[in-house]
Amino acid sequence: MAAPSAAAMTDMIPIILQERLKLSDHGIAKEAIGFRSCSFASDLYITVRNTKPDGRFQVVMVDLHNTNNVRKHDMTAEQVIMSPNGRFLALKAKQTLQLFNLETQSKAGAHEAKDEFEFWKWLDDTTLATITRNSVYHWKVDTETPQKMFDRHQCLSGTQIIDYVVNDTSTWAAVIGIKLSDEHTPGNQRVIGKMQLWNSQYKVSQELDGNAAAFAVLTKEENGVDVEAPLIVFASRNNPGAEMLRIIETIQAPNGALAKHCNDISVFFPDDAATDYPVNLTFSKKYGLFLLATKFGYIHLYEVESQTCIYMNRISMESIFRFGEPQESNGLLAVNKGGQVYSVTIDDSILLRYIAEILGKPDLAIRLAIRHDLAGIERLYTEKFMALYNAGDYENAVVMAAKSPKGFLRTQAVVDRLKTLQPTVAGQPQPIIKYFSTIIHKNPLNQYESVALANIAAQTGKIQIMKQYLDQDKLTSSEELGDVLRPHDPQTAVKVYHNGNKPAKVIECLIDLGKYDRITSYAQTANFQPDYTQILQLIMRRDPDKGAAFAKTLVENQGTSLADIERIVDIFMSQNLIQQVTSFLLDVLQDKDTAEYGHLQTRLLEMNLMHAPQVADAILSNLRFSHYDRATIANLCEKAGLYQRALEHYEDINDIKRVIVHAQGLNREWIVNFFGKLTVDQTLECMNAMLKTNIRENLQVVVQIATKYSELIGPLKLIELFESFKTYEGLYYYLGSIVNLSQDPDVHFKYIQAGVKVGQLKEVERICRESNFYDPEKVKNFLKEAKLPDQLPLIIVCDRFNFVHDLVLFLYQQGLTKYVADYVQRVNSARTPAVIGGLLDVDCDENVIKNLLLSVTGPVPVDDTDPAVYNALAKIYIDSNNNPEAFLKENPYYNSLVVGKYCEKRDPYLAFIAYQRGQCDNELIKVTNENQMFKHQARYLVKRRELELWKKALDDDNMHRRALIDQINATVLPETSDPEEVATTVKAFMEADLPIELMALLSKLVLEQTAFSDHTNLQNLLILTAIKADRARVTDLINRLNNYNATNIAEIAINAQLFEEAFLIYKKQDMHIEAVNTLIEHIASIDRAVEYAERADTPEVWSLVAKAQLAGLRIRDSIGIYEKSYIRKIVFLSALITKILQQFFIQDSYIRADDPSNFQEVIDYSSRAGKFEDLVRYLQMCRKRVREPMVDSELLFAYAKTERYSDLEEFLRQPNVAQIQVVGERCYEHELYQAAKSLFSSISNWARLASTLVHLGEYQAAVDGARKAGNTKVWKDVHKACLKHDKLRLAHICGLNLIVHAEELEAVIRNYERGGHIEELFSLLEAGLGLERAHMGMFTELAVLYTKYRPEKTDEHLRLFWQRLNIPKVIRGCENACLWKEMVFLYENYEEFDNAALSMMEHSADAWDHDHFKTLIVKVGNLEIYYKALKFYLDEHPLLLNDLLVALTSRVDHTRVVRMFEKSDNVPLIKSYLISVQRENIEAVNEAYNDLAIEEGEYTALRDSIDNFDNFDNFKLASRLEKHDRIEFRRIAAHIFRKNKRWNKSIALSKEDRIWEDAIVTASMSQSTEVAEELMLYFLQIGNEEDFTACLYACYDLVRPDVVLENAWRHNKMDFAMPYMIQSLRGAMEKINFLEKSVSELTEKEENREKIESETPVIPLALGNQRLLTQGAGQGIAPQFTGASAYSVNSNMTGFNSY
Repeated sequence: MAAPSAAAMTDMIPIILQERLKLSDHGIAKEAIGFRSCSFASDLYITVRNTKPDGRFQVVMVDLHNTNNVRKHDMTAEQVIMSPNGRFLALKAKQTLQLFNLETQSKAGAHEAKDEFEFWKWLDDTTLATITRNSVYHWKVDTETPQKMFDRHQCLSGTQIIDYVVNDTSTWAAVIGIKLSDEHTPGNQRVIGKMQLWNSQYKVSQELDGNAAAFAVLTKEENGVDVEAPLIVFASRNNPGAEMLRIIETIQAPNGALAKHCNDISVFFPDDAATDYPVNLTFSKKYGLFLLATKFGYIHLYEVESQTCIYMNRISMESIFRFGEPQESNGLLAVNKGGQVYSVTIDDSILLRYIAEILGKPDLAIRLAIRHDLAGIERLYTEKFMALYNAGDYENAVVMAAKSPKGFLRTQAVVDRLKTLQPTVAGQPQPIIKYFSTIIHKNPLNQYESVALANIAAQTGKIQIMKQYLDQDKLTSSEELGDVLRPHDPQTAVKVYHNGNKPAKVIECLIDLGKYDRITSYAQTANFQPDYTQILQLIMRRDPDKGAAFAKTLVENQGTSLADIERIVDIFMSQNLIQQVTSFLLDVLQDKDTAEYGHLQTRLLEMNLMHAPQVADAILSNLRFSHYDRATIANLCEKAGLYQRALEHYEDINDIKRVIVHAQGLNREWIVNFFGKLTVDQTLECMNAMLKTNIRENLQVVVQIATKYSELIGPLKLIELFESFKTYEGLYYYLGSIVNLSQDPDVHFKYIQAGVKVGQLKEVERICRESNFYDPEKVKNFLKEAKLPDQLPLIIVCDRFNFVHDLVLFLYQQGLTKYVADYVQRVNSARTPAVIGGLLDVDCDENVIKNLLLSVTGPVPVDDTDPAVYNALAKIYIDSNNNPEAFLKENPYYNSLVVGKYCEKRDPYLAFIAYQRGQCDNELIKVTNENQMFKHQARYLVKRRELELWKKALDDDNMHRRALIDQINATVLPETSDPEEVATTVKAFMEADLPIELMALLSKLVLEQTAFSDHTNLQNLLILTAIKADRARVTDLINRLNNYNATNIAEIAINAQLFEEAFLIYKKQDMHIEAVNTLIEHIASIDRAVEYAERADTPEVWSLVAKAQLAGLRIRDSIGIYEKSYIRKIVFLSALITKILQQFFIQDSYIRADDPSNFQEVIDYSSRAGKFEDLVRYLQMCRKRVREPMVDSELLFAYAKTERYSDLEEFLRQPNVAQIQVVGERCYEHELYQAAKSLFSSISNWARLASTLVHLGEYQAAVDGARKAGNTKVWKDVHKACLKHDKLRLAHICGLNLIVHAEELEAVIRNYERGGHIEELFSLLEAGLGLERAHMGMFTELAVLYTKYRPEKTDEHLRLFWQRLNIPKVIRGCENACLWKEMVFLYENYEEFDNAALSMMEHSADAWDHDHFKTLIVKVGNLEIYYKALKFYLDEHPLLLNDLLVALTSRVDHTRVVRMFEKSDNVPLIKSYLISVQRENIEAVNEAYNDLAIEEGEYTALRDSIDNFDNFDNFKLASRLEKHDRIEFRRIAAHIFRKNKRWNKSIALSKEDRIWEDAIVTASMSQSTEVAEELMLYFLQIGNEEDFTACLYACYDLVRPDVVLENAWRHNKMDFAMPYMIQSLRGAMEKINFLEKSVSELTEKEENREKIESETPVIPLALGNQRLLTQGAGQGIAPQFTGASAYSVNSNMTGFNSY
């Protein structure tokens, strides 16, 4: 075949040639670029066995998609090839094969062959083919050894195997080898090819001449059907002039044999390529073309069916030795001897145009376009389609449209055009059917086609076929298709909506089908969140019971509620389904007693308390809930009469008081226990309220409450409560239950008092006799005032408590002398003397007394120790002055208080004796003060040893205190020898805060010769008192006293700032260390310290003095630093410090102290003075004596400060204990970088070394150090320094190590931006995205930077990496850069659909797209956005409003939408929407549509609307229509009045328009005799006989015959009324006959009943023996409460624990 003409060589080239890689750029030697050392199986990796400069071998693997990704490994293998997917690596060395899994980094297999391998190749990702000298093997990576496939043919002997190909089913294989021709000459080395073709099915081989081969399956059309033709294609140039490409089609014959059909295509070779030959043949499945490559670098492109060479050109000037196939199989890869790796791919955008325009073969282009679905010739294709269409060849036209490449003609417009075509031959199907069948044969219908076919099927009643096509995946599911199928086959529509990802529509269909149980499971499967509340509302309208079940399903969905339970409850309540909502909430709230569900608990109880209180009571009794609104429920319980429940819930005392008054209706045990929850005050308030409201009904329970909680509330409060209501009965019962257990005198008294009030005198008598706890005086007085009929209780009290005189006096005065006799005769005869004495005192008659004495039969005792007797004797002794002092001191029976009082005015001393004997302290002090008897008072106080008494005597208000103290100091204490008396006296003085007086007292005891002179505690106390009160005497006391606690006293003196006194104490006690410390630390006299050290001369003292010297230096140095205004003084002090320091070393106080331990301070002060040279010598000396880290460390630092680097290096080489790291840090801080470098190097601290090298300007070394350190902070420092000094390459390296740490990324970006290195920053981040540790922050920050500096790249970056972005941050960046489209994209992917929609509306010029907005708006969560969207469309895109509303139909409030458009007067724009939602019968929608119908004059639509949707203001519309100009609208008005039973109004309108039919219908529907007769009369009056008759017929049951007859006769219309009259008479006769029959039957039944009753007796005998209940109700008495044991309760259960 001749080559294409030169005219075809234009810029339009059907292939794309690209150089992917140059091997030499990656260090691969030229000799390594060859057939045996270089290989690749796909376009992922190329592997090369390279020779390193040192002669060793290495394998180089280059990623062809990222040529910077190069991996090199040292290996000794002869050849290496990688699997197409890059997972396995095969290595070969002579007879040895090894497989390695690169993913798991493990060996996958090994094999040792008998023969050496001549060729190997990966057939697929897991199959390796190997060819030895004799056989061909396949090795699956999951098997242990290769499997032999077949033996080599002898034709391959002496050839070099260059390729091995296998078809997709492995039934055909071809081994290709080449060798020099036998006829070759040195100048003409022609290569020939031999090929062994093998068939595994028949196990046969065939020898063929061929240099390259390929297997393919070509799809071609035969008789209108596509068939697959297996092809064997090979290329040969063995014979000059016979270059060909042979195509063999293998056909399976019926007998199983293979038949072959051959075609040859001539292959063109240029004249300058005489020795060129084919080396690779590749089949492109996508285009159905063969690519033939030759050794010299020529490429041929063939279409085999038409035997056409489409293109030929040379792609490489170097010979090509290795080929590979890309993964997409749309071209080939080639490597030439120059190391260039090329990819050749077919350019589908040019291919068909090239064939049609350059080659001039449009039919071939069209055939390829159809067969392989290729684009590029749409214009040519369309022209041919239109030509067929215009020519009337509809059959071929529809086939062309159906087979159009990429379906570009399968559009809505084409489908609409084809639908109008009719068949050219009668009886044939429509062309559109042919169109659909052609497409369905191979491909599914698109959206428009599917909808069109569905419409045709619906019209022809063949909707079932759509289900079949849907099951065969021949339809494209869409919402429109579902809408068409839904009325006819809802089940199929469900599947369509599901496939079309329209879950909302699926759910609507499931509701229509009644499959409510599938809704939630489907929504979860579809990952869709519908509005379940709206769904539930629809279900409830249809089937409330199933709606309740569905509601339970919503809240029991795998532990999470799919709908707001509160909203669900609202839906139930809107239909008043109390029972269902109660059941629902009980199920929902089961085991959910948490605060989260508190509001639902409240609603459950609330609705039942209002509608079913018994149910609410049962719920509360189960104690299942505890988080509801207790206050609300309590109030509702009270209103419902559930007082017990109300009390359980009320917490406010006012509420409790309001309810507790109904206690008579509550369980008593419960109400008593309830009070245990109240506080004391609340309990009293409630009891008060109960008694105040209904004391008769509530008294008993109040008594029970008081009894049970008496101990907690307190009897006195309860007594006060009962007394406030004057209910002594309640008080008596209450106190009777506690009196036996109480010891409270008031309780016993009040019990006695209550007993008297209620007349229980026996109980009063008992308690007076047995109780030991009442106040006898008080009881006595009460009983006297009570005037009891029986005075026995009073007698018992007076007898028990010795009130005999008072008793006798009372009884005598009241004339109750008989009780006096009873007392001594029957109660207590021992009281006779006292009684007689009392009677004598009242001048009782002598005879009465005698009779009384004679009546006493019991003994009358006399007491010889009666104090009164001895009181009298004492008075006699005193008055007679008969040695009264002795009597008062010796007699033990008199009353000291009485006698002392008697003596005060007579002889104060005797009063003192009496008071002293009875320890009448207050009276004694008073009498001694009044009579100046201070000595006696002092002696009494000392002897008494009572601090409280001392406190009164030494009180500031006592004017006699001074005199008393003088007597104590002068006389009393010197006389005493008892230490306890002294101690008590001293303590009393101390507590009275009398330091001066105390000093005087102690001085008297200690300094004078007393028994307490050497007492240690008193000496200590004397000195301490002096320190506090008289510091001038402290020194004297220290010198005079010896037996005190020196250590404690000295410390106290120091704390009191008495340093000299403390020093004196230490010095006196030879406490040298403490003494010198006092001089140094407190007196601050180093000179005196030195003097004292000279006297003490101990090492310890000298050591302290030396430290003090240093401390003195430090103080002066500190003062010099902070006094900035005295710079000269600073210089002077610095010099002085240096001088003193030198003197310090000369004087060598430390040596004298023999204390080498203070080197720290020497180092400190030397460093301050900057004398590092001297410090070096000192530390060298110290190092010989001690091995301290500080000494070695400070020596290193001193070397650094004195720049003795050689000594420093020498020191580091020697053993040492220095803290090198710490010293290095100090050097770094002091900018001694050279020394720091040596130090950090010695300990391999690469981190600090890198930072140090930065300061030394050694940036490359710093980067190396940072790499070794691997520390983020080091990388950060080095990076910052490199940027600062414009070392951008090094900064890039550092940056790559920093940006992988998210916390460092912002700082890196900030540094680059500040330096203006924006391009370098982009380079850094883009390189970083390819790192293994690339994180979200990198992608995010790069996106933000794109928004700031390269906005044109932002969109591409976001769409590639949005899943790896911090979207909120990038959103802010886009907003700042006004990139609205990108911002919407981010909002949508971040699922912030609300913001996405708002942004799209706010920036519609840049971001709005209708289809996109439709899909987005349905996902928003804020309902207000729906209405903003509608406003936006109304303002900017009004024609698309209905399309938007269709999407929002199930989500918007239709009433609000209508009001919105009514307000803007744009309702006509949404007419379609109104029609679609009118089925929901919403008032606003109905009225808007009705108004629109009126405006447009659509009376038919208006009437349909009124009849089907009745939710609107009927009278308003009727009133409007009755005034309408058109009669049809007035008829509608009458119709509305008729529907609303406004019969007269409707008939009046019909009369006005003379529409008699409507009037008659209205009268008939009214079922009103009056209306019907009025209309009938109207017809007679106007002479309308026909309608009169029609009215009688229609209103037959309504009009009365007599009225009809009368009016017909009056208007002479009897003929027209006669049919009605005849029928009326017939009806009347039938009724009369029926009534006669009924009356007869009733009469018969009545007669039978009367007969039965006459035979039955009046009084049954069984009642004769019955008895009447004659016993009436008896009188009861109040219950007796005698104890509290029956009501005892643990206080922990009552709520009174804190009381």
